[in-house]
Amino acid sequence: MHTSRRDGDGIGGLLDGSATFEELRQKAIDLRREGLSRRQIRDQLKVGNNDLLNRLLEGEPPPEWTKRPNAKDHLRLKARELRAGGMTYDEIRAELGVSKSSISAWVRDPPKPAPHWTRVERMQRMHDGMVEFRRLQDVAREQLTREAKSEIGDVSDRDLMMAGVALYWAEGQKDKPYARRECISFINSDPNVIRLFVRWLEMLGVGRDRLRCTLNIHSTADVEEATRFWAELVGIPSGDFRKPGIKQDNPGTHRMNRGAEYHGCLTVYVKHSAELYRRVEGWWYGIVVGASRAA
Repeated sequence: MHTSRRDGDGIGGLLDGSATFEELRQKAIDLRREGLSRRQIRDQLKVGNNDLLNRLLEGEPPPEWTKRPNAKDHLRLKARELRAGGMTYDEIRAELGVSKSSISAWVRDPPKPAPHWTRVERMQRMHDGMVEFRRLQDVAREQLTREAKSEIGDVSDRDLMMAGVALYWAEGQKDKPYARRECISFINSDPNVIRLFVRWLEMLGVGRDRLRCTLNIHSTADVEEATRFWAELVGIPSGDFRKPGIKQDNPGTHRMNRGAEYHGCLTVYVKHSAELYRRVEGWWYGIVVGASRAA
């Protein structure tokens, strides 16, 4: 049998000499338009080469019945309807429960719907949403704090003893081999921490007459008002306070600790407290050893 290259496309050698490429292509197209599948066309035309079959059917769409059904076709159509109705990607995702990337692929060609709100309105909605989000956070935080507070209940002297020792060893002045400081000296800016510390000292038998207080505060704050605040909290006259330590503000520094709630830091020093300091140190290491045994 003699093969021909009359099609001029380099594949004529695969065709029978009785038909040109164009004639065979026309037959393939006619069969395709009649609704035949690729396999049926290949069998009728006796074409065993897929490359040749692709050339014969080039540009001819397959009949509908040969297309595999897509399980997401109904979702795609629904997504396009929702998009045409003005819904955003996030709204469509919430409605259909599909990924945002799928939605983007399905609806990218229709025109983008006109925005529901102006830029100013969008910014206001974002602001209002954030305010509400933070409000709910505060409500949840306060609720958790109240629940945790109720779990503590009454505080015994031993509870206060342990808390005071741990608090002092975390925040108080400590003796070092290179700097002998065997005395009780404690500084903090939190009024509740100072209140607990003074109550702890009171439980240990330390009277107010042994306390010496020093205010440490920025120059831009109200020194007199801060002194009155701490004097009332600790329970000693403001006239008995030592000279305050004033820190000059750096003009280029933006400080957050400003306003009516800022009272600086208070240093509470206990006179004649070397022996008490040594006992605190021992108590602390007793807690450490006890905790290690419990583990």
